[in-house]
Amino acid sequence: MLPSSTVENYLKAIYLGVGALAPAQRLLPMGQLASSLGVAPGTATTMVKTLAESGLVEYEPYTGVRLTGAGERLAALVLRRHRLIELFLVQVMGLNWDEVHDDAEQLEHVVSDRLIDRIDEMLGRPEVDPHGDPIPDPQGTVKPQNVQSLMTCPLNTPVTVMRVVDQDRMFLRFIESNHLKPGESIEVEARDAASDSVRVKGKDDLRITIGTRAASKLLVQTAVVLLAILCGAGRGIAQPTAAPRHDRSRPFEIADNSFLVEEAFNQEAGVFQHIFNMRVDETRDWEATFTQEWPVFRQSHQFSYTLPYAAANGASGVGDVLINYRWQALMEGDRAPAFSPRVSLVMPSGNSDDGLGNGGVGWQVNLPFSKQAGDLYVHWNAGFTHLPGAKAGDAEHSLLTPHVAVSGIWRARAMMHVMLENVVEWEESVDGSTTARDTIVTVSPGLRFGWNSGNAQTIFGLALPVEFTGGERGVSVLGYFSYELPFLRQP
Repeated sequence: MLPSSTVENYLKAIYLGVGALAPAQRLLPMGQLASSLGVAPGTATTMVKTLAESGLVEYEPYTGVRLTGAGERLAALVLRRHRLIELFLVQVMGLNWDEVHDDAEQLEHVVSDRLIDRIDEMLGRPEVDPHGDPIPDPQGTVKPQNVQSLMTCPLNTPVTVMRVVDQDRMFLRFIESNHLKPGESIEVEARDAASDSVRVKGKDDLRITIGTRAASKLLVQTAVVLLAILCGAGRGIAQPTAAPRHDRSRPFEIADNSFLVEEAFNQEAGVFQHIFNMRVDETRDWEATFTQEWPVFRQSHQFSYTLPYAAANGASGVGDVLINYRWQALMEGDRAPAFSPRVSLVMPSGNSDDGLGNGGVGWQVNLPFSKQAGDLYVHWNAGFTHLPGAKAGDAEHSLLTPHVAVSGIWRARAMMHVMLENVVEWEESVDGSTTARDTIVTVSPGLRFGWNSGNAQTIFGLALPVEFTGGERGVSVLGYFSYELPFLRQP
């Protein structure tokens, strides 16, 4: 009996070979199959006949071969293992994207389905591998990609590189060195049939001419131009007839960057984030926070700390520091929201006499949920802050402040989002020898935007929080800055 790895290699080669054929072709020629596997045509024919007897392929002598339903599912599951392993080696192990294919070829035959499912969960249920190839789901189903090659996409129209369909190491290094990796925004300026060349404008208006063979291996998706048209900046740019609307179901290009309402996403493995907030009110009192978020080995667990600094009522200094742990309990699915409960230790680092702290150790709990609906992301939270030993003069008080929050974030374009955040707090504070509770409602419209530079992402934001308390209203200005980058080597 032949080893299962040989069977899997044949099924995968037929799956990929048929997928690359023109729609009118249903059978993969035997010579093409033998060439892709590096075996003699007679050897390939003998193996295909064995697979046909097992019900995994349909073989037509002197014509070609195709997979049956059972064979297609097995081939898709081999691809699932291969592509998840590649992504794991890149994101967790820190290997380059051009050196993981051969290792994945070996490992795809020996890892268990249980381990693959755990890797899938750990990586956040990804849809594509480091090269942009789609990852089949556990049932072997592949989500279709609405893409075109550089040979067929519109000219002088922003497109985003989605996939590189060549695993050759030298080719991948060429792609990387010329900023043509998946996620990069480029434009095709011209195609010259006489010289078999394509001129591409990429990052920082860098222009490069590549051959048509290389251009056919780069699959792209037309960028969203609706906002530019609405703003009168269309300049004749039209959306492609094959895709009149952009893919609203694609993941948000900016995530985990809300201002007031926490989003339910931990940092990805190997990536950490610096976050700076500053809020100034009408009296010019201000408060600022600096937060660093670190994944603990993987995305399931995250450690962070928040350092506050404020200047209010004639005093300034460090406030109460927060030490945070957040657990990615649920990753977002087709119907289920993401859920990542957080618990924080409130450290009495601020001077309570100056109103910069509470003078006692406390704790905070927040339960954030997040769910995407097309170009809209909805986030909702509930939680509380408990300060069992808050000081006021020589007295101590136990203060409990519950809160609820909800926000909607609309993707106007890939790297620009319009936000509306709403928070309600039932703040308990010291009032003389006792305590009092105030209801504080905050409504905060805002905007966030940013860009990617290599493996780093920079985000800026601006909001105008309006606060209602006991019939009074206060308006402030909030500025946001985030810088996210890998601390492990990335492709």
